Amino acid sequence: MKILKFGGTSVGSAQSISTVIDILKKEHRSGENPVVVLSAMSGVTNLLSAMAEKAAIGEDFTAQLAELETRHFEMVRTLLAVQHQNPAFTRLKINFNHLEELLQGVSTLRELTPKTRDLILSYGERCSTLMISKMAAQYFSESSFVDAAELIKTDSEFGNAKVNMELTELLIRGFVKENPGKMLFVTGFIASNDAGQITTLGRGGSDYTAAIFGSALNAAEIQIWTDVNGMMTADPRMVKKAFSLPELTYTEAMELSYFGAKVIYPPTMIPAFMKKIPIVIKNTFDVDFEGTVIQHDCQPSNLPIKGISSINDISIINVEGSGMVGKSGFSGRLFSLLAREQINIILITQSSSEHSITFAVSPNDAEKAKRVIGQEFELELGANKLDEPEIEKGLAILAIVGENMKQTPGISGKLFHALGRNGVNVRAIAQGSSEYNISVIISKADLAKALNAVHDAFFVQLNKTLHAFCLGTGNIGTTLFDQLNQHSGHLQQNNGIQVKIAGISNTRKMLFNADGLSLDKWQDELQASTQKADLSGFIKQMKEMNLPNCVFIDNTASPQPVEFYEDIFKSNISVVTCNKIGNSASYDQYKTFRDTARQHGVDFFYETNVGAGLPIIRTLKDLMSSGDRVKRIEAILSGTISFIFNHFKGNANFHDVVKLAQDKGYTEPDPRDDLKGTDFMRKMLILARDAGYEMEASDVHIESMLPKSCLEAETVEDFYKALREEDAYFTIMKQQAEAEGKALRYIGKLEDGKASITLQLVDENHPFYMMSGSDNIISFTTDRYKDRPLVVKGPGAGAEVTAAGVFADLINVGAN
Repeated sequence: MKILKFGGTSVGSAQSISTVIDILKKEHRSGENPVVVLSAMSGVTNLLSAMAEKAAIGEDFTAQLAELETRHFEMVRTLLAVQHQNPAFTRLKINFNHLEELLQGVSTLRELTPKTRDLILSYGERCSTLMISKMAAQYFSESSFVDAAELIKTDSEFGNAKVNMELTELLIRGFVKENPGKMLFVTGFIASNDAGQITTLGRGGSDYTAAIFGSALNAAEIQIWTDVNGMMTADPRMVKKAFSLPELTYTEAMELSYFGAKVIYPPTMIPAFMKKIPIVIKNTFDVDFEGTVIQHDCQPSNLPIKGISSINDISIINVEGSGMVGKSGFSGRLFSLLAREQINIILITQSSSEHSITFAVSPNDAEKAKRVIGQEFELELGANKLDEPEIEKGLAILAIVGENMKQTPGISGKLFHALGRNGVNVRAIAQGSSEYNISVIISKADLAKALNAVHDAFFVQLNKTLHAFCLGTGNIGTTLFDQLNQHSGHLQQNNGIQVKIAGISNTRKMLFNADGLSLDKWQDELQASTQKADLSGFIKQMKEMNLPNCVFIDNTASPQPVEFYEDIFKSNISVVTCNKIGNSASYDQYKTFRDTARQHGVDFFYETNVGAGLPIIRTLKDLMSSGDRVKRIEAILSGTISFIFNHFKGNANFHDVVKLAQDKGYTEPDPRDDLKGTDFMRKMLILARDAGYEMEASDVHIESMLPKSCLEAETVEDFYKALREEDAYFTIMKQQAEAEGKALRYIGKLEDGKASITLQLVDENHPFYMMSGSDNIISFTTDRYKDRPLVVKGPGAGAEVTAAGVFADLINVGAN
């Protein structure tokens, strides 16, 4: 025999009830006549509760009562043949008349007792089960309505009654034996005490009814039909990558359910657990989905955890004081008090010093708990042996659950790394000795971010999502988006990383989308955006979106974004930048950026600051971190100047070559930043600092290659004019090199803590003689590479290679 339970959403509309009938037809064709347990229609229990509250304070409830009648009558008209409607209308009307009389009595007395509330709430299940049993009778002649209150016997704790399992199972087995071959439609949620008064089984009561019947009848399985695809790895409303689990053990399901998974309520499973009856969670709205099987034993799984559950709103109470230390019985006294007051404790953690106890409760119970603790421990508070209990609100619980956690090293480390890297502060921690669960209390505002970050960390078969906020849509920014778009599939398949561009800004407009902007249409969407560009506003909104695994990408050459780097790091957001200004300003700023990023566990990558996409910064850092010591660095680090001198030959004039370099995107907006050595100086300064030297810009000696008139030109246009006028100056320089069979090279050098950039003529024996295009070259002479220096050479300018360098830094953030 099977027990099939259908929840409120499964019986909430004509379409879903038709699906229920179809499911029962399929069972019937296979020779099964299952026991069918039904909840009230979705929203009806809340409606009944609202009517009861209105009646208790003398307010009019007739509109809600009319709505209740209309919903049920409309369903009958839609799904029941005309010739069968009157009996159903009559029985329903009798129920609604009784309900109205009850509510009128409550209104007259201005009193709503728990006993009366249970009786009022019972009409939800009574009406839905009666109605659906009549509809089913059109297809199954042996259908029968069963009022569970006649079979499930409880104590008199109205609202959350305890079941007398021995008597209840006898009554259920006897009833089924007297009604062989019938398809029974049973009211969920409701029961009765020894006096025959209606009681209810509390939260998840209809599931509990199904489990009770399953246990009594030794059912083959209990099916819980709901509106989701079984138990999932996390709440799909907050974690879009959550997926359904094929099976769970009873323990895992109980842990997940206790900490917020609403699919099934833990007490539901106890009768099934005792008899080892499988529970299958199915979806009425996706009947082909096989569901999640909850059973005693599961197949071995390679998943480190089975799921991440959460309670979205809790409060914690801190009780601390010297009077607790070594005081036997204190905890017992505290928690006995809370139990007497019907205050449910969700989580407990205690310091090893016994100086404090922290426990979590529902926000509705927090003030009451504080008050009764104050009354119980009045003497200790008065003697200053106990501090006044403190309430902290706006918190949530996140719990990771799974039997594979037991004796598996690194689980807690992975959890706390994912939380810490995303700036999620852990307020309290609890782990049972069973090692099936680690629970943490965090800020409610961080819950969605924490769930996604932890889900990414543990379910490695899914792609890790990076949320990138990009500043600058010029050549480099646009090229980066093109590269991301072209290689997104490769990135996911080979690196397990998915990059979502959550925000874009240029100097005119900005645009945001937490789900990721389209890399095919981002230009049109940005153009259509109504949000005007505002750098501080962009940073503020990035932080307020509070997304996991965030990266700020600065593709500008402006000093303004650099002012926000420290604040961005403090918000636990990594920075990837091709903007050299941040690292080449004061040494104090350079050091602050590194220290802040390290303190907050985020990345600061700037490979493109030196040599565009060439692995120069990374090579130097690897040398330093492995204990090597740099003795000398020689380099040509201006792709712009390389390009210019490699093309400044024959009949070419300097003006035209510089203009060509700018047109190709090799120069800074003002070419003088390259030609007077400012850009080169920044690169040498960054290398010197990364090599361990506390150096300022003024410490780098620069030999300018430009005449005074070019340097002093007020605008870029004036600069080009001056270049043309100084043509003879550059021609002499070129002719001298050609006459000596040498090449003009602008070379940077770092040795013995001194840095310089000079214009040199090098012959064919020099390693920097053979250069082409916009190539950069750098030579590292170190303790390990002293006889034959380590050389890195390749293109050092251009949007493609620079964007590729930013792309590589982004991948490295994802790897961390």
